[in-house]
Amino acid sequence: MLWHLGAGGQTLSPAFVWSALTGGESDTFEAAIVRELRLPRAIGAALAGAGLAAAGVLMQAVTRNPLAEPGLFGLLAGASLAVLLGRGIPALAAPELLAPLAAAGSLVGALLVLALTRAAGQGGGMLTPALAGAAVTAFLVALTTLVSLLDLRAFEDMRIWLSGSFAGLRLPVVAMVAPWALLGMGAALAIGPKLTILTMGDEAATGLGLDPRRIRALALAAVVVMTAAAVAMAGPLGFVGLTVPHAVRLLGPMGQGRLVALSMLAGGFYLVLADTVARLLLFPVEISAGILTALIGAPVLVLLVRLRA
Repeated sequence: MLWHLGAGGQTLSPAFVWSALTGGESDTFEAAIVRELRLPRAIGAALAGAGLAAAGVLMQAVTRNPLAEPGLFGLLAGASLAVLLGRGIPALAAPELLAPLAAAGSLVGALLVLALTRAAGQGGGMLTPALAGAAVTAFLVALTTLVSLLDLRAFEDMRIWLSGSFAGLRLPVVAMVAPWALLGMGAALAIGPKLTILTMGDEAATGLGLDPRRIRALALAAVVVMTAAAVAMAGPLGFVGLTVPHAVRLLGPMGQGRLVALSMLAGGFYLVLADTVARLLLFPVEISAGILTALIGAPVLVLLVRLRA
């Protein structure tokens, strides 16, 4: 976090960053850079990374599918389309409506994938929902592109955001979206221990006094809220919910509750690191963090499919 806040066109030492955050350098231009430009990005990256990683854990446990994550199952594309549509309607363009719009879009995307998966049956194993997610994502991305082309001004305003970027994120937006992210993460931490029992099968869960349908509904709600918060802050950030949980699993066997908590920490670290590298890799040109997560996540997806084939 200190590296993120100090790195960039104006390189600042960790001591100066700490002083700027605690009010010791309140009147300098460099302190304003830290507090007004870099701090919102750092907080947004940490919250988005933690939320998307936890969403991946919940989706993989509930669906018993190691490929499940918000990007591959249509939630990110649905949220992005909803926010883009909302930006074109004056009554829905207020910043405080970003997260609700994204949540509605995420839910629609998830329900479309669920409907396609059920219609296709279970003959394809874990690849059936993944293919359904790919189809829904492609459809929603095509609609997003169409809407963008119909309103070129809106597209120019949101072009960078649609690539998954924290550039331009400011504290007022973070303050409005952060409660959504924290609510979703709190729900994920509460649900996590129960998911360990759910992975044993519905009969075992019922025998131990749990309601599998209720747990799945709560998990879906938490996933939608966390995905919506991430999209509202940075646009679609693909593969975070896939890469981070599988990386955490390399630490060894663990219960779902611990996996959720560690994935949150790792996800926050991962996106803060990705956003820092994205700013510095081709400096002075800045690339989007979403591009880096896609470049890392796509090979992970291919590897997982080959291992499960």
